[in-house]
Amino acid sequence: MSLRIGDRAPDFTLVDDHGEPFTLSKHAGHRILLVFYPGDDTPVCTSQLCDYRDGIEQFEGLGVEVVGISGDDAASHRKFRERHQLPFTLLSDPDLGVAGQYGCRGMLGMKRGVFLVDEGGILRYAHVESVAVFRRSREELIEVIEQLE
Repeated sequence: MSLRIGDRAPDFTLVDDHGEPFTLSKHAGHRILLVFYPGDDTPVCTSQLCDYRDGIEQFEGLGVEVVGISGDDAASHRKFRERHQLPFTLLSDPDLGVAGQYGCRGMLGMKRGVFLVDEGGILRYAHVESVAVFRRSREELIEVIEQLE
């Protein structure tokens, strides 16, 4: 599936790092930054999510909730969050079904991608990395979000 800016974000329900269901449509009225990443405790993923952690006040100041998604299970996510003091929800997509809806399912697993969903459930930013070692920096994302204001 190829998503474009202005498309309705595909709705989904995944389990969070506490074993609770997270349904995107239940967060209507909020801006959500969906961050698809290959795996907990891998070097690039850890660097990426810690970068977002270090700028969480900037995201919150723009009214954006950060939500990470990988194929790892809730227990792995809990350990990863605690180890790196990540202040945002991590969701488990074990069969990569949601990743597939967002164009983040590759031949070797999860592709790295970032999507901004607005208050009405519409995609306002979408980027899937062509190479897994690349990632969107916090500064790039903040700049894009500010331009959408």
